[in-house]
Amino acid sequence: MKIAHLAIWTNNLERLRDFYCNYFHAKSNERYVNPVRQFSSYFLTFESGGCSLELMSKPNPDNSDDQEYKNKSGLAHFAFSVGSKVRVDLMTSQLREAGYKVLSEPRLTGDGFYESVIADPDGNIVEIIV
Repeated sequence: MKIAHLAIWTNNLERLRDFYCNYFHAKSNERYVNPVRQFSSYFLTFESGGCSLELMSKPNPDNSDDQEYKNKSGLAHFAFSVGSKVRVDLMTSQLREAGYKVLSEPRLTGDGFYESVIADPDGNIVEIIV
């Protein structure tokens, strides 16, 4: 198991992407846009590999019904890669049975990840991904 990525909310997606690309030599994917959720993001990867950085933006996050979108800037979530869809499903079930809140059931996201989302004991948002 490894930490796959960290996610940061920003009010200026392009400015933050340029900062990490220019000063930390990150490589960016194409901008992902989900028009239904009014959500945009970039995934940045680094030369050494390992953990990547997801930059996320959503207009008027405080008006959202989705608790994850309530943050305007700063750390949004972190993701653990567990290696398979079966492990995502199994861990989600185990965490639910242990009394942890499942925020999003296992699913294939619009940007191609198979994931579930849970809240840790302090309410931090944790994605469990393939």
